[in-house]
Amino acid sequence: MRDQRFGREAFRDLLPADTSASLLFRDPPDHTRLRNLLSKVFTGSLGADLRSKIEQIADGLLAAREELHEMDLISDFAAPLPVYVISDILGAPAEEREQLVLRCREIALGTDGEADSSARARAAAAHDEISKYFRSLMAERSKRPQADLMTRLIHAVDEAGHRLTESETLAVCEMLFFTGHQTTIDLIGNGVLTLLRHPGQLQILRENPTLLSSAIEELLRYESPVQRTGRVTNSAVEMGGKTIPKGRVVLAILGAANRDPSKFEQPDRLHIGRLGNRHLAFGLGPRFCLGAMLARLEGAVAIRALLQRFSSLALTTGSPVWRNSTETRGLLRLPVSLSRST
Repeated sequence: MRDQRFGREAFRDLLPADTSASLLFRDPPDHTRLRNLLSKVFTGSLGADLRSKIEQIADGLLAAREELHEMDLISDFAAPLPVYVISDILGAPAEEREQLVLRCREIALGTDGEADSSARARAAAAHDEISKYFRSLMAERSKRPQADLMTRLIHAVDEAGHRLTESETLAVCEMLFFTGHQTTIDLIGNGVLTLLRHPGQLQILRENPTLLSSAIEELLRYESPVQRTGRVTNSAVEMGGKTIPKGRVVLAILGAANRDPSKFEQPDRLHIGRLGNRHLAFGLGPRFCLGAMLARLEGAVAIRALLQRFSSLALTTGSPVWRNSTETRGLLRLPVSLSRST
């Protein structure tokens, strides 16, 4: 993941033409230029009051389900939370965010490995609608700037005086929106399910809330939202006594690395107080996840809010519904019962 002999730009020859502007499929020096510019702009757009905003969103979502004593943790909580947050950061008006949540749900259902042709068509249409929405928002912000990430991206200038092109700005917004919310949904959903399946660790966390930060890292390691990432060899590579020719797709299995017994003591054991937890859930090197800090914060706020508001959480099914994917690991549904804290 640090080795420059493995890149991602060659994927552009294998993927649809509209991926060409995406940071995800650039190699240095283009990747370095865009990444440095985006890192500065994105970090500067988060704001000092970000935690309180996330807490307000989480509390509002949970309050809406409190009297019902049950919810689908994914569709009622884990899914809307990060969509609301990234929409707020990008500058989407509050009254339009619910539609974005619904479109994201259609995409999640339609990209599941078991989705039928109708669901896949709805997912493609939802993706196009979100792209059109960001294009219109970008045009609006070009005329009437606001204090949001979209405006910052439009006016951002790198050290050489270059601006993002229109296609690059759109691609960045889509990348932040789509990758930023889905992995956080999976972090919250996987994390809560894992804690419910390990009641002893859940009780320790309830009694010692200062362990929340290390618990988030352990949940990321134990049930990694991103299970694998791909590269293409930029040159022939010798590895493990074998030669991988130039131009071959290589998969790095992050979920396996996070259970590596040479790196983690008792790797198959959940230990929320684990020290030195150098997992790869957010990647490594120059492509380390740009939104890692935001995802960690959202995950911590979400789990803290659940534990503070509800004295009891329990699964109402023995078989939660997982997405059928080899790339990411996450839930489509997670029904739970709730009991209010007194």
